[in-house]
Order: sequence, then structure tokens, then C-alpha cells
Amino acid sequence: MLGISRQIDAASGAGDIRRCIMEYVYSFRDGIDDRLLMGNKGANLVSMTKLGFPVPPGFIITIKAYERWRETGSIPDGAIEKAMVELEKEMGKKLGEGLEVSVRSSGATSMPGMMDTLLNLGDMDEVKVAVRQIFGSWDNPRAVEYRRLNRISSQLGTAAIVQAMVYGNRDDDSGTGVIFTRNPATGETGLYGEYLVNAQGEDIVSGSRTPEPIDTLSMAMPKVYSELEAMAARLERHYCEMQDIEFTIESGRLYLLQTRSGKRTGNAAVRIAVEMIDEGLITGEEAIMRVSVDELRSLLHKQIQEPVTQRPLAKGLNAAPGAASGVVVFDAPEAVVQSRKGKAAILVRPETSPDDIQGIAAAAGVLTQKGGLTSHAAVVTRAMGKPCICGAEGIDIDLRKKTVHIDGLEIKEGDVVTIDGTTGLVYQGELPLQESTITTYLKDLMSVADGFKRLGVRANADTPDMIEQSLAFGAEGIGLCRTERMFNAPERLFAIREFILADNQEERFRAVERLRELQTMDFKELFKVLNGAPIIIRLLDLPLHEFLPPEKDVTDPKMRQRIEELQEINPMLGHRGVRVAVTTPEIYQMQIDAIETALAEVPANVSVMVPQVITSQEARAVKRMLKNSHLKFGVMMETVRACMRAGRLAEVVDFFSFGTNDLTQAVYSFSREDAEKRFLSTYLSHGILRDNPFEFLDVKGVGRLMETAIFWGRRVKQDIEIGVCGEQAGEPRSITYLHHIGVDYVSCSPFRVPIAKLVAAKAAIRARVYHTKGDGHERAQQPAVAR
Repeated sequence: MLGISRQIDAASGAGDIRRCIMEYVYSFRDGIDDRLLMGNKGANLVSMTKLGFPVPPGFIITIKAYERWRETGSIPDGAIEKAMVELEKEMGKKLGEGLEVSVRSSGATSMPGMMDTLLNLGDMDEVKVAVRQIFGSWDNPRAVEYRRLNRISSQLGTAAIVQAMVYGNRDDDSGTGVIFTRNPATGETGLYGEYLVNAQGEDIVSGSRTPEPIDTLSMAMPKVYSELEAMAARLERHYCEMQDIEFTIESGRLYLLQTRSGKRTGNAAVRIAVEMIDEGLITGEEAIMRVSVDELRSLLHKQIQEPVTQRPLAKGLNAAPGAASGVVVFDAPEAVVQSRKGKAAILVRPETSPDDIQGIAAAAGVLTQKGGLTSHAAVVTRAMGKPCICGAEGIDIDLRKKTVHIDGLEIKEGDVVTIDGTTGLVYQGELPLQESTITTYLKDLMSVADGFKRLGVRANADTPDMIEQSLAFGAEGIGLCRTERMFNAPERLFAIREFILADNQEERFRAVERLRELQTMDFKELFKVLNGAPIIIRLLDLPLHEFLPPEKDVTDPKMRQRIEELQEINPMLGHRGVRVAVTTPEIYQMQIDAIETALAEVPANVSVMVPQVITSQEARAVKRMLKNSHLKFGVMMETVRACMRAGRLAEVVDFFSFGTNDLTQAVYSFSREDAEKRFLSTYLSHGILRDNPFEFLDVKGVGRLMETAIFWGRRVKQDIEIGVCGEQAGEPRSITYLHHIGVDYVSCSPFRVPIAKLVAAKAAIRARVYHTKGDGHERAQQPAVAR
């Protein structure tokens, strides 16, 4: 440690200096690489120094010093002066007399471009002012916004790095650049990046000049390129992670200024994780824990629908993949305004800066006139999973008039464009977009996840196309098939209206027979595409009046009379679900018979479940309709009473499926639509509720009710299967909780299946590590009411 091994004068203040040096200032050579003390950048500079890389010397004013500054407003002046004397000795130059330094931030988590950087400082007073500026920049608006967007704690703080300057702008044998050890957009192995001749680092990061591709350095400076390639490979092997490396060449000599884990797209994250397993750099567990939910979500971004017949207006660098359409805006505040109006916006700028972070977050995509593949816009949008095109130099932006000229065409603010960050192409107007498809690398990662997760992952799907899509995304079956949606087609709607309007038993019989024929065809089509995967069919849930037209559109007296008879004050709590089966058993019997008939022709693994159950007597009444059927029989747990009578229900059924949408409405006494329209946003903004309970499972209320039901259900029938098929079943935080309370499977929308699998695997890995450490075990399944 700097100065600790030396005798410090016993003069006044010497003890304070010793304490400051011990806690607050370390040289790179001291070898202390604690990220929570040195920050991410500082810790990596220390590690690179220990490994013998050509790192310009320097020292770190630690996060402890930042914390002291925040409390007292003072920085360790004496320790900084001592450290500078040591740096001068190491460099053989005096500050201001041949020695200049940079002062940069070093947060515990990488926040590229969000805090300040000061270069070419040659006076001690400048250095101290710069340290204070760096500490203050932790709370600048763009840094605060970046932490909010990326869920980074504001309590972590930042260190400040003082480092000897090396000059990429000294001559034509000098330069600066940024490289990645793998392509951050695709994950492809090999150096990827750019450099500028006779320039400093800020020139390339800001995007003020468009740099050269890194492979051209192999021709301009072959020796330097060879050294850089070898160092990059060594750093990746050391950290077992794709690296983002900043370098400077001073008169033909290579220096490394920084290395960190590179920001990447979802596509790249998945490919890198899978290939690093194959290369022996990381384990399967590490791969699963390394790929984030946000990265996986961004991988599933939209693309322009093929074939594209429209001629593109311009082409730039494909900085971040995906496609987006939106109104053109020319500044960050307007992007935020459009977002709040519910409109997609494309932020068009000459180049972006860290101050644009709110606008980038609000925009659907970004287009810049300048900048390269490692510019601020490229790095930030890749991390956010937003499409971005940089360096589109064929466009001419006039920020004052708020127009952009492309290929002789004037586009004004508010006009619509489409950008394709995968190809770098810009189009006029709104082009049709399509959802992404599963890549080979994602399939491989999902196979790894399958090896760790305990929780099954199924999908909600109602049509053959949706089932095929679900299985392609890795779903292990269909956890919810809603039959009421099958009645929307005109022929089916006509048939069920005939049943509702029937005047006598004969008319009802004819209508039911027609419905049975139609439903049999529906089920056969579903079963054909299952390929052995299980499916749970929910019998009719909607109230019958939902199949009739609005009364204002009806002139037929008979129809109007029937609408009035079926009208309810609160239909969602009225005559629906199993209640229809009790009062009108022909409907459920028809559906069960249609399933059995379809199975006789197309064998499949089919279960049926009944919605809105409150008592075992209802379940028994429907179960009797199965007669000698081999169908598995279950109930949806979406009423409070069903949860409290779970033990009795378990005697009758083979499985429970929690419908958390309706269960949340029941627990809260909220109508979801009314709550979200009228008052829920106020509850959230005032802190009355932390989260929207229709997006995130309410662990303290709904969750405890579920735990109670699981406990009593399994006390009666230990092997009863338990699933969740509400909206929250695809939400990561909720999935982790469901893993711990012993749910067997979740069922979500097809596009959330890969995310659910990843989160389920992460939960299992964390639980295993937690258990192995002896810190505890997975949550005991006890009734919540007993707590």
C-alpha cells in the first residue's frame, strides 16, 4: 500500500495522513482490486498492472473517500499529494513539467459515459478540483437516470482515478481506439472495434468523428495490431468474459487505458455464453447466471417483415439490431413527450451524448449522422436492446429547423420513419414489423436452462398457430387453452346464439349438436400440432350474454328480450364459468364430449379444468360429466374460497391451476380495468402500493393465499400438480417466488417462455448455492395463516 511501508513524519497531522492513505488512496501497484473499494474501472486497472499489461501508472481515490466527501465535503488532500509525489517518481517527471494526468470516474458498476472525465491536467489544484467534480458527477442527471433504468443502487458511489496521460494525438504514429474481444452486436469471435489516428479517447467515444474499422490497423501499424490482438485474447481468458478495451498508441507504443465487461445485445449475450461453455471458459451455471432477463428480452425484438420492397432512404452502421417505426424527434425531451403520449419516436441526432439518456430510453430507436460502432449511441442502445443506426452520413440534420434531408427528401419532426438496426437501413414511413424467431444459440441456452430448472414452463395458447409458436419457443406444453375464443368465428357465434335463443328443448338440442361438431373440429386441429406435449383445456368461462350483440345494435324483439334477461350488474362476478355448467350443463357436456370424440381420432395428452370454482360440490358436478373418461380433471384457483377450501378440492381433482389475474382482483376487490384507468397510478406514485399487482404477483397478499392453498392441497394429496397461468406467470420476480413456494409449472404467453425458463433456472441455481452454503433451505410450505 502506498506509503504504508515507509516511515511517515511524526509531524502534526501525520496520523491523519496515514489513516487517509490506508483508507482512501491506493496506487495501481499496491494490488488492491476490490471493486467495492476501487470501483470497476479501478479494480481492472490494478489487475492489468499486476498481470504486466502496459498500463499508464496512476492511483485511485477510493469509494471510501467518496463517502467521506459526501458526508463532510472534504477530500484526502494530504493523501492525494503523497500519491502524486510517488507517481512523479515513477514517471521521472514533475506534474506540469512534462507530466499531465487524467481524472476519471470508477463506479462499482460500469456506467459508460455517464460521469465526468477530465484530461490533460498539469496543476495540483486542477487535480483536486477534478476529483471533487468526479465525485459530484455521481449524482448528475444522466447518471441518476442511467442507474434508474438499469436498477443500479445510488448508494454504491464512485472512486476517482488519477492516471498519467499518454497521447494518441502526438503524431501520425499515434492514435486511440476501442475494441471488443467479440462482436457486441452478434457475439461473433474476433476483434471488433474502431480507432482514430492522431486523436484522443473522447474523440472516438463522443462520435464527433467517424473512426476506421479496427482491422485496418493491421495494415497501418501491423506490430501494434498484433500486440493488441494478443493482449485482448489474454484479457478475455483472464476474466472469462467478453472485454471492452480502450487503448492509446503514443508514437508507435501501445497502452491499455481500461478494460471492462462489454455491453452487448441479447443476441450477442446468448451466443457468447453458449460458445464460452464450449470453449471451457465458463460452466453452464455461469452461463445461465450471466445472461440477463433484459438481454434475453431484447433478443426477441421485432424485425422488418420480409420481403421488403421499399427502397431505403439511407444506410448507416448497424450499431444495434432490431427494427422500429416512429415519429421523428430531434431532441431527448421531445422523445419523452411522445412516449408519454403513447407514441413511438425515433430520436434523430447528429450524435448523442450522455445527456440524451432519458430520450434514448423513451425512444423506440436512435439514428445518428455521426459516430461509429463504439460511439455513445451504439453502446447505450445495445445495452437497452433498442435498434440503432450510427454514422448515417448521407443524411443532413438541421436542428434549428427540426428537419433532416435524406436523398433529396425533407423529413420534418413528426414524420414517420422506420429504422433497421440489423442492416443499417432507413426507410420512409411505417413498414410492417414481425416478431423474431428462435436462434440456434437460444435453443442451446434453453437446453442448458432445462438441465437446472425445477419449474416447468408451459404456454397460454388457443389456436394451432399459437401452439406451434409456443412449442418453437420451448414451451413444454399448453397450460391454458381458452375455449371461449373458439366461438368468435361467425359460424360458431351463430351456433351459440342459436343455443342461447332456443325456445324449446329440441332447438337447444340441435344447437348443441352443431356446437359439438364445430368444437370437435377445433380440438382435432389443436391436437394435431401438439406432438405429444400436454394441453390443459379450460371449459367455457365467459357469461352467455357476452356472445350476444350490444343491445343498441339489435332491432329483433326476441334478441332484445334475451339480452335483457341475461343482463347482469357485475358480470365478472356473476353467471360465468362453473356457474353456467351448473345452470346450463349442456354447454360443458358438449365440450367434454367434443374433446373425447377428437381424442378418438387424434390421440393427445389432454386435461380439462373448470374456472371460477368455489366449492368441491361444483367440481364434483362437472366431474360426473366425464363419466368413464381418462381425462385429467382440475380446477382454476381464482377465488378466495377455493384457496381456503383447497384440501376438499384436492380430494376431487388431479391438479390446481392458479388464475392469478382473477385471484388478484378478488383479493384486492379491484376491477383491473377500472383500477388501472382510475386510481392505480395514484396508488403507485404515492407509494401506497409498491408495484402494480396485475403485473407483479402480490407476495404478501395473493402469494400467502396461494401458499395456504398449496399447503392444504398437498396435505390431502401429496402428488397433486400445481400450476399458475395468470399474467404474472411470465414475470421474472414472480417466477422466482413461485419456484420457492413449490409450484410445479408456470404458463405464460409464447414470447415469454424463454424468459420464464431462464428465470426458473436462475432460481434453481441460487437455491442450490444457498442450500450448499448451509445458510438455509428453500422456503417451507406452511399455511400463511399460521404465521
